[in-house]
Parts: sequence; structure tokens; C-alpha cells
Amino acid sequence: MTPSSKDDFKHNYQTLLKHLKLKGLQHKTIDAYSRAIRRIGHYFDQRIHDLSEKQLTDYFSDLLTTPSWSTLKLDLYGLKFYYQHVLHKPWVNINLIRPPRSKRLPNIVTIDEAAALFMATNKISYRVFYFTLYSLGLRLTEGLNLALGDIDAKRQRVHIRDSKGNKDRLVSRAPKHFNHG
Repeated sequence: MTPSSKDDFKHNYQTLLKHLKLKGLQHKTIDAYSRAIRRIGHYFDQRIHDLSEKQLTDYFSDLLTTPSWSTLKLDLYGLKFYYQHVLHKPWVNINLIRPPRSKRLPNIVTIDEAAALFMATNKISYRVFYFTLYSLGLRLTEGLNLALGDIDAKRQRVHIRDSKGNKDRLVSRAPKHFNHG
């Protein structure tokens, strides 16, 4: 690798970070796209400014050994962002990745199973936390970000802030199904 290609990559990488932040993307997306560009840069010895369809096909074929389709998709979307916003080159939508479509239903515990889990938790603050997550159907990070001011007792609803996709939502307060023992 020539010193100039390494310097170009470093400069472009810093530009990428600026654009990701300026576009208002979520921290997780910024982290995923920047990690993707580092991974692709490493694979191509920092020369990613003019990749051919064959090079991309080879890269993504090699990446198929990873256990997660999301890694492939994030690398593709990160590279697309890099080409469009950093290199200012048109992205030719190459249909490289077709992850298998599968819909999985979540495991649902019964009310009795949930109550047993809550009662098995010795620390009362944890028990309240788990009960809140379960009864409101919250994601872990939503529960961790929940504040007292988010609970509207009068209208019996909870304001969930910065949920998935940086969206807010309102959740109805859970009905009384549990014996709080």
C-alpha cells in the first residue's frame, strides 16, 4: 500500500464520521457503518475508492462465513453511504445480498411463568424493573431509559422515548393480572 492511499483512507474515514453525525444517524448506526468501512478497508488494503462488482462479490462471498446476515447488510449499507456521501460517487445498486426471509415469533412466557421469574428475583428493585418490562412490553433499553416523568397516571399510559428507530411511543398501563405476593 502506498502512503498516499493510506492517508486518503484515513482522511476519507474522518469525513465519513463527520457525515454520519451530520445526517443525524443513531449512535449504533454510526458505529456499525464506521466498523464496516474499517473492515472493508482492511480487506482491500485501504483502497476502497473504486471497487468493481467482482471485488464486491468476492468480499461479500468471503463475508458469508460470518454467522449474521445483519453484518453483510450493514457492510453493504455502510459502503453505499461511504460512496454517496464521502466519495460523491453514484452507487450502482448491485443486487449482491439476498438474505433469507424468515419471520420468527418471540417466545412468550405465560403469566404464571412470568410471576415465578419475578418472585425468583431477590432484589425488589430488579423485580419491579422486570415486572415493568414484561407488563408494558418494553425492550431492555426502553426500560433502562424510563423516567418517573414518563408515567402519566391520570391517563394510564407511559411515554417511551427514543425507542427503536429514534421514535417515541405511548404504551397503555398494564392491567392488573399478577398477584404481587
